This record gives sequence, C-alpha cells and structure tokens, in this order.
Amino acid sequence: MMTSAGAWACDSKLLDQDFRKLASKDSVNLCEAYQGKVLLVVNTASKCGNTPQYDGLEKLYEQYGDEGLVVLGFPSNDFLGQEPGSEEKIEEFCRLTYGVEFPMFEKTTVKKPNAHPFYHSLADASGTYPTWNFHKYLIGRDGELISEFSPRTQPYDDKLVAAINSALEQQAP
Repeated sequence: MMTSAGAWACDSKLLDQDFRKLASKDSVNLCEAYQGKVLLVVNTASKCGNTPQYDGLEKLYEQYGDEGLVVLGFPSNDFLGQEPGSEEKIEEFCRLTYGVEFPMFEKTTVKKPNAHPFYHSLADASGTYPTWNFHKYLIGRDGELISEFSPRTQPYDDKLVAAINSALEQQAP
C-alpha cells in the first residue's frame, strides 16, 4: 500500500521493526526494506556446531534470491556465549569464512524473557522462541509467519525447501 508521500506503508505488524545493519550505523525497517519478499529469519552464532549452516543459508539466498527469498541473519550471544565477538569480527568471519552476502543485523537477544520485540512477535506467532542458534522462521510475502524450523533443520532440508518454494509461488499482496 502506498502512502501519500509515495513510501510503502507497513501492513505487517510482525515486520514493522527497525534494526541496525551489522557493524554499521545504518538502520533498516524490515517492512519497508523487504515488503513482498519471502524471509527466512535466522539467529546465528560463529562458534556453534551449527555454524556451517551459514554455507547452506548463503546458497539458499543465491539460488532463490531472484525469486524473492531473502535470508536475514541476527547474530545472538544467547546460547553458551557462542557469539562473543564484536559486530566487526562477526561480519569479517561470516564474509571470509562462508562468503555471506545475505543481510545481517545487529547482535540481537532472541531468548525469552529478554528477547527483542521482533523475536517476541515471532514467538507469539509460532508458539516457539529459539531454543538454540540457527532457529529459523519463514515469513511469507504478506508479512505473516508461515512456519518455524528447529536449529537442527539444515538449510536444504526437504521440508524447509518445500516451504520456501510454496511461499515463493504466492503473489505479493
């Protein structure tokens, strides 16, 4: 929906959230930046057994990006301190080790009870807070939660890929 000023009005309460880009002063409103896209929201960590999932997440972003998929990474130090570095160190690690190009945002608390409001909203919609690093939430083009996937779910898991494909087939509102 366009406002009189020509900017998009955010119809998604879930995505009407502002985040600072990783290692940057620039802020992004998720709804304005990603309206009409399919989003895979992932809380990440650099020193976790699941860290190699960065590789598969980047491949998903590359493979399906032209169709409208955007992977959004939210580094979090909530689980056993597995993301202890500065945002600059996180960014360097992700780019150099895994070639991560998908959008990454500021370090974010995802664990109940101190979760960022975005993660409270995701938990309210799904019934589940992240239980570990690399928990995944799939959000449709309409800005509504479609499903959540456990940290053990690999990026190319059949159910996750099927859900992504189904979401990409939907037209933006």
